[in-house]
Amino acid sequence: MSDIKLFESKKVRTLWDEERELWYFSIIDVIEVLTGTDRPRKYWSDLKAKLTIEGSQLSENIGQLKMAAEDGKMRLTDVADTEQLLRLIQSIPSPKAEPFKQWLAKVGYERLEETENPELSFDRAMETYLAKGYSKAVQKTQETKKRKPPRSHDQLGIGFEHAGRSNHFRDFKRNQRLWTKVK
Repeated sequence: MSDIKLFESKKVRTLWDEERELWYFSIIDVIEVLTGTDRPRKYWSDLKAKLTIEGSQLSENIGQLKMAAEDGKMRLTDVADTEQLLRLIQSIPSPKAEPFKQWLAKVGYERLEETENPELSFDRAMETYLAKGYSKAVQKTQETKKRKPPRSHDQLGIGFEHAGRSNHFRDFKRNQRLWTKVK
């Protein structure tokens, strides 16, 4: 699935890889958006050379995919996945890239904090979860944890024929053994 994203009214060609479950972005388009240059291919060529001199392997790991060019033809284009793109943005000296760099620094700092105090990770995840409107699901999960596990497969609402094709019956048996040990 390919798509075009708009950033400040400029097109950025993207492609979703179903197999790898990754988004790929046209590097040339991103460079044009962030630098405002009228020669993004030249900028990318120079940036690749600079990264190679600095010892970065980013440009070596960049792939190419066919994307629709301005003339409508499908042409090979340098692409980056999200992780590569964020790394690339760090290498672009531009005022438009600065908010991304600040965000990356903030996220990196928070991740370091979470490594030292894992409770922060849970707290941030819950904040995000609730901010997205999932509070009802959290309440439902808490209510489910309070209930005891069912005592037979009939209480699960599945028959033996269905249980054989899923993990429900196996999970039920494992939980039944655990509850037997607890009693």
